[in-house]
Amino acid sequence: MQLDLNLLTALDALLEEGSVTDAAARLHVSAPAMSRTLGRIRRVTGDQILVRTGRTMTPTPHALALRATVHDLVQQAQRVLSPQAEVDLAALKRTFVLKWHDALSAAAGPVLLHSLRAEAPGVRLRILAEASTDTHDPRRGDIDLEAGSSEPSSPEIRHETVSHDRLVLALRPAHPLCRGPLTLQDYAAADHVTVSRRGRLRDPIDDALEAQGMSRQVVAATPTNATALQFVRHHDLVAAVPGLISRPLLEALGLRTRPLPLTMPAVPIHLAWHQRYDNDPAHAWLRGQVRTALRLACDATDEQLAGAAPL
Repeated sequence: MQLDLNLLTALDALLEEGSVTDAAARLHVSAPAMSRTLGRIRRVTGDQILVRTGRTMTPTPHALALRATVHDLVQQAQRVLSPQAEVDLAALKRTFVLKWHDALSAAAGPVLLHSLRAEAPGVRLRILAEASTDTHDPRRGDIDLEAGSSEPSSPEIRHETVSHDRLVLALRPAHPLCRGPLTLQDYAAADHVTVSRRGRLRDPIDDALEAQGMSRQVVAATPTNATALQFVRHHDLVAAVPGLISRPLLEALGLRTRPLPLTMPAVPIHLAWHQRYDNDPAHAWLRGQVRTALRLACDATDEQLAGAAPL
């Protein structure tokens, strides 16, 4: 039987998009044409591939098992059939969309923009804040790179761990806990502000305290590090923030840091992108620039973060 290898490209799009209409738009064909192609794929594979569940299409178990293999085959074919081309950075005109934690944007964004403009002055950045709902989703192709502490769960999202940070206690110089020994009991008894995009008043620190038979009083939840640190600046509140990437804000606000009197795991910094960008030379260049900027933002010694002196 002679196989039409174009079916692989269509199957890859269908499995990634989970929609005949979206797959058709991605491949610049009509929805009826893509529907007919799905019919051909079903006949060739002997499987339904996508089945309707309410208003959406769900991949079958066989389709899920094939997804990674199909994508790798399509990527290999593109590498074989595409000429090797270097990016002309001086002539590159492109807008990249980044979805970043606000502290990462503040710490690494200026360095990143400087390096991009030096090499590719025609490149522009749109940096979006993390949101409580996924209005922008890398799976839909409207985000080029995400950076944050959460590891993506979708199989089509590539990711790497760029660096690690650790939580420190931020407080204003006049706070009673700024001087002298800091015990776990002192920490738990303080008034706390948390950082949560969804406004949650509880986070893993509460679990760690409960494991030691303690609890704390959280008086406010804020959506960003910057807002939490403004609260800390004006009130006798404490906030646990990633020390390295929060450093520019801590310095600007004149805040101090102390080590948490509580053992908490390191905070990973993940860089994530959709697999469709794997072989995009301009995107690969962007990833390298972002990787460098994020690592520079985390380039501080433990001794710098451990003391109670002003940053």
